Parts: sequence; C-alpha cells; structure tokens
Amino acid sequence: MASSSMSSHDSGSWTAKQNKAFEKALAVYDKDTPDRWYNVAKAVGGKTAEEVKRHYERLVEDVKHIESGQVPYPNYRTTGGSGHGKNK
Repeated sequence: MASSSMSSHDSGSWTAKQNKAFEKALAVYDKDTPDRWYNVAKAVGGKTAEEVKRHYERLVEDVKHIESGQVPYPNYRTTGGSGHGKNK
C-alpha cells in the first residue's frame, strides 16, 4: 500500500510540458466528456486519471482563492533598468 501513497505524493511534481498538455486537454475534454480524466491523463502522459483529477481540483481551489482576494497580487515594481514603456 505504500506505493499508492507515494503516487499521490508524486502527483505534485508536474513539468511545464505536462501542465501545458493538461491545459490543452481540459479545453478538449470538458465536464460532459465520458472518461474525461482518463482522456486528460492520456493526453498529459505519465499521470493517472486520479492524478489529473486531483491536479484539476487543486487548480479550482487556487482559482477560488485568487478570485476571492485571499491571494495578494504580486508586487511588480520596477527598479530602473531597461526602461521599456517609459519614454521620457
């Protein structure tokens, strides 16, 4: 049974390529698609249907926190440098 708990822990490490494939697959396989998570997992590669479902659920929670104002906006202050967009 230890391998089962290991796989749920490993689902936290997603490559940029897997995340991009995940986003594209979500656009293709909407909530009404039969076997949605199986199809998304197949598109992502290296993840199980359960792992992509958990990844989606975490994404939904993150979006809720952001939209409710529970996550502060990053502070994007510029400190001199290139001056892009600042023609004086």
